[in-house]
Amino acid sequence: MSPANRGLARERQSRMRREPVVEMSITWVGLDAHKKSISVAMLLPGERVPEEWTIENDAVSIRRLARRLEKASNGREIRCCYEAGPCGYALQRQLEKAGKLVCEVVAPSLIPVKPGDRIKTDKRDARKLAEMNRAGLLTVVQPPTEDEEALRDVCRCRADAKADQLRARHRLLKMLLRRGIAFNGRARAWTTMHVRWLNAIRFENTFDRVVFDDYLLAISHIDERLHALDLQIEQAAQHPRYREHVAWLRCFRGIDTKTAMTILAELHGVERFRSPRQLMAYLGLVPSEHSSSTSVRRGGITKTGNAHVRKLLIESSWHYRHRPGVGPKLRQRREGQPARVIAIADRAQQRLCRRYQRMLLQGKPPNKAVVATARELAGFLWAALTQHQQPRGSKETAARRHEKDKRAL
Repeated sequence: MSPANRGLARERQSRMRREPVVEMSITWVGLDAHKKSISVAMLLPGERVPEEWTIENDAVSIRRLARRLEKASNGREIRCCYEAGPCGYALQRQLEKAGKLVCEVVAPSLIPVKPGDRIKTDKRDARKLAEMNRAGLLTVVQPPTEDEEALRDVCRCRADAKADQLRARHRLLKMLLRRGIAFNGRARAWTTMHVRWLNAIRFENTFDRVVFDDYLLAISHIDERLHALDLQIEQAAQHPRYREHVAWLRCFRGIDTKTAMTILAELHGVERFRSPRQLMAYLGLVPSEHSSSTSVRRGGITKTGNAHVRKLLIESSWHYRHRPGVGPKLRQRREGQPARVIAIADRAQQRLCRRYQRMLLQGKPPNKAVVATARELAGFLWAALTQHQQPRGSKETAARRHEKDKRAL
């Protein structure tokens, strides 16, 4: 070895001795949280065997846990983690409020699994979380704030009410069908004419009348629930935090206030996605793949991540099977909105309609074409909600592009 290389090697070794290893000064804690108990595994710096114990899942025990971890770490950094699940983010907030530590929530579906491991216990799960977190093999979930989580629950509550409404309506119509009563009018079901026809039905049998009235009453109650939830969502859409982004999303075809609010509440910050591909992958709209060597196999979409937004985007994408156009309602929603957002929405109409029609000509089923359209719609929404105004390689302003797209329509 030359003298110069020996000098560089000595300098590198001395630098490695001077700079402390950050990971060796961190106490790693894995938590396997359940409704009644929490299994704890603590890995102190330099230790290979964790210290394990179990506590009750209540506020007092969690505060004691935070104090015990701080005492055992002796002033060093503490990093805890547990799997996302039905316990939500309450444990994370309680731990970070009780002590000077970091608690992360990890995605359970992305935790590495050993195929040959056939034993699963709470202690093993906690130990596994601590060891994998120290190795950097876990994927952290972005937690919402308490206000964001409350708004998200309102949107999900409305989705549950819509599902209850569909079930209640089906029960009523199937009961009438068993009695040989069917609506043969030209109007669609649950229009004003259809409801008037339902209210005019009379049964001679007492039990039939009781069942029919009970089903009608259930539908009426659910309709009132939906009306109250819609008012809450529309009121939240006027909040300064959401008003601008809701107005931008409403410029797109097939997206109105309730859909826009649900998208914003579920994503709780689209800026955390660095690219539209990351958003598509988060929504589970990208194709799955199982490739090895020269064999490339791609399947259906992954269906991972947020299923609520994925469902809404697929429902909205059905509007893009029609030719591009701006109707009276869409024109009214676009009044006073930035030209940049309107131009993106117009380009989305043109591209997604061509995409849908092209896939149909290739022999693809409509459902598959709509899912592909929804994947690209997610990219357009990401572009509208972020500050990337200019597409790559374009020098014309958003206003000129908007006028050009208007003339094309």
